[in-house]
Amino acid sequence: MNNELHNAIMLFQKEKGISADVLCEKICLAVSTAAKKEFGIKDGDIICTMDPATYDISIFNRKTVTDDVLDPDTEISIGDAQKYKKGVCEGDTVDVPLKMENLGRIAAQSVKHTIRQNVRNYEHDREYRELQSKNNEIVTAKVLSVNPVTGDAAVEIAKTEALLPKKEQIPGETFSVGDFVKIYIVDVIETTKGPKVLLSRTNTGLVRRLFEQEVPEIYDGTVIIKSIAREAGSRTKIAVCSKDGDIDAVGSCIGARGARVNAIVDMLGGEKIDIIKYSDDPAEFIGGALAPAEIVEVEIPDPEEKSCRVTVPEGQLSLAIGNKGQNARLAARLTGWKIDIKPFYGDARPMIRL
Repeated sequence: MNNELHNAIMLFQKEKGISADVLCEKICLAVSTAAKKEFGIKDGDIICTMDPATYDISIFNRKTVTDDVLDPDTEISIGDAQKYKKGVCEGDTVDVPLKMENLGRIAAQSVKHTIRQNVRNYEHDREYRELQSKNNEIVTAKVLSVNPVTGDAAVEIAKTEALLPKKEQIPGETFSVGDFVKIYIVDVIETTKGPKVLLSRTNTGLVRRLFEQEVPEIYDGTVIIKSIAREAGSRTKIAVCSKDGDIDAVGSCIGARGARVNAIVDMLGGEKIDIIKYSDDPAEFIGGALAPAEIVEVEIPDPEEKSCRVTVPEGQLSLAIGNKGQNARLAARLTGWKIDIKPFYGDARPMIRL
């Protein structure tokens, strides 16, 4: 039996990555629970120990020494206690050994079930802690399978299988089994069946983390991302500013010859990225957010309403609005302002040229 137990523990260590100490603790807990039921001990304290060298299991019923025994499950007379421990006094505790062979078949099955359940719970807890440490971060996942009907992709993250739904994939992208893809972990939820991981490639958090990875000035806090507006697979606008007057926030994000931003564009499958300089002046910020359009004027009738009218040259109107209103829509989301765009007919000198 000890050899079988030893082999089982070694197998669990290898396959599940659970230490022998943890397994021994779970086994002792399961044996204690089963022994309490098998021996009919309701209130008594059952102690189970395992020799780490031989894997010998011992069970004891811990009792308090007393002159007047009222509860045999928890108390023992001084005379009986002397059989197990010499020189005991009233109030001491004595561990009375119980025979393992007296555990019945049902109890043995209960032990096996409890051990499996404890190990499963330990695995779930470990997976949850590991995944929780990656929450709101980018991970590289391996594609295990792709549902040909729904388009959902099953991926592996830290030895845990999770689902990347079709709706959270960038429009137009396709995956093949064995591909490695960068995914943003939106949340990790603890359930009775183990941790559930919510994944996305459309979340703005993916863009934020990619810029942190590619732009050292953002990672060290010199350049700050103020806001992001994104329509995944098509266009993203990101507003940045610098805490150091000598560092160009926009230039830092673009990189030499566009190396930094182009690396991010490639990882997003060609998604266009507009990098905007953030300004505390709403008019200047709104004008920049409508890039690449030229702006004649930004009128703010009432700052409290966060609503403005933007005038653009007649020939720039379609550029300012964008395809199906995308440019104006993203600018509004980036700035948090409602933007009404109107054309200027005649010669106009742009207020902002980007």
